[in-house]
Amino acid sequence: MQKLWIYFLLIGIVFSCKKETQPEVADANLSEFTAFQNTPKTQDINAEAMIILKDWAEFTSFQKSFDFMYRAGNNEDLVLAIDDLLEKENNLRESKYPEEFDKTQIKSRQKVLRTFLLKIKASLVENTDVNEPVKQMLTARNAFRYQFNIIVSNKLDTKLILDEN
Repeated sequence: MQKLWIYFLLIGIVFSCKKETQPEVADANLSEFTAFQNTPKTQDINAEAMIILKDWAEFTSFQKSFDFMYRAGNNEDLVLAIDDLLEKENNLRESKYPEEFDKTQIKSRQKVLRTFLLKIKASLVENTDVNEPVKQMLTARNAFRYQFNIIVSNKLDTKLILDEN
């Protein structure tokens, strides 16, 4: 009878011990970048604003760098894309803004965009999830782009309002 209990105990131990499978590293990297599909749609810039912006080379270069970011397939590509975006944003910040867009509304939204770019870079360095910072950064980019539309479509002369004479 004791031998029978020992056999049942050994059979129970063998069947209860299962080999744990670990997720593949490649699948983990792909799941991080599928979040680009769930990001906010890019804000369009109206034609009137585009006429002004097309001559601003730094802005055009900055916007083209986002295409490289969308093509990132792993963390290394995303790090390169974010570094490129930060460099282009720095060039944009130091460049001469077109007269119509040399306003604090544009510059403040650009600072917010830079903050979220830095947040993504920090997440990549710390090896944490980048999905939420990417969504926040793209929302900030849309606000930045939308502000161009607002400034161009606002025909109200603030000098007339503020002038008390």
